[in-house]
Amino acid sequence: MTPNLETRIGALRLKNPVIAGPAEHLADPDNVRRALRTGVGAVVIKSTNESEAAREQLEGAEYAVFDAQWRAVPWGPDAPAAVTMATRSGLVRIPFDQWLEQAVTLDREARREDAYAIPSIIVADLDRAVEMARRVDQAGLRALELNIGTPYASEAKKGAVTTEFDPARATAMVAAVASAVKLPLFVKLSGQSERVPDLVQASFAGGGTAVIMAGRLLGLIPDVETLEPALGTSLGIGGFWNLPLTCHWLALSRAKMGPDKPLIGINGAQSGLDVARMMLAGAHAVEIASAAMLRGFHVLSDAVAELEGYLGRKQMHARDLIGRAADARRSFANMPRLQDNWKRYVPSQNKEAV
Repeated sequence: MTPNLETRIGALRLKNPVIAGPAEHLADPDNVRRALRTGVGAVVIKSTNESEAAREQLEGAEYAVFDAQWRAVPWGPDAPAAVTMATRSGLVRIPFDQWLEQAVTLDREARREDAYAIPSIIVADLDRAVEMARRVDQAGLRALELNIGTPYASEAKKGAVTTEFDPARATAMVAAVASAVKLPLFVKLSGQSERVPDLVQASFAGGGTAVIMAGRLLGLIPDVETLEPALGTSLGIGGFWNLPLTCHWLALSRAKMGPDKPLIGINGAQSGLDVARMMLAGAHAVEIASAAMLRGFHVLSDAVAELEGYLGRKQMHARDLIGRAADARRSFANMPRLQDNWKRYVPSQNKEAV
């Protein structure tokens, strides 16, 4: 059987479920084109909003990667596989009109690749976000990401960006934008909450087409040599280790919403097999951002190829993966009894040096 990589996000058909997620490497139009040429199903263009403070933040942006001992390692493709990425980021510097014109051109080019170029708006002032979304719709774009879960709101200047934790406010935000547009609306949420499934439900209640979950966490990495915080402050944190957390939230959200509400996984995926893992947890598609920014755009084409090879080996189509592991998930109370199994994992006294 030749695997079929197609997936659907509402009415949108994606030729495959790999999406290039937005970060600084997708602020330049030529880099968006590079991402499209990797064969992904869609590329999300680096976000914008109306806040000058959010734009200025890009001029103070810093990035670092840390190994398993929390030592900073050189940035680039030779970084170890198991790294944590820490960032202090900002939004694109160009005016909205120029950004929108670029997005229109890029999505026109994406059509020729049987793909999508999707603009992203981070909410600062909701009324301004609604007006921007309306203009994106009027310009003929085919989908829009609405980010209400950036990790930086508590650290950025007041009003620069939004990290929404309240489901009622999330519903109101999404509803305000959804009522102003006809195009599919992908709502991006924070992972910094125990209420992620409630925020997912709230986003769909507001009229979201799909929910992207869950964005980077806010964390602090102390430097034991300088005795100061790495890069001077709390940072947006992500890495391979976040994949189980994302899969957990995907599975819980699928259980809450049912199988027909499209979920998009992000944070932790670095490969085609990681895409498969998130799809098994309930994702209809998966975004890869940090790994491509760190190691290069080949990460995206490699992910598509690895996913296709995996599906061929398993004699499956991409859509067959969605939610398989999530639906097989059981509670602790429903797991089989394993008499004294725990003792196998306790250090044995007679094997320890005295």
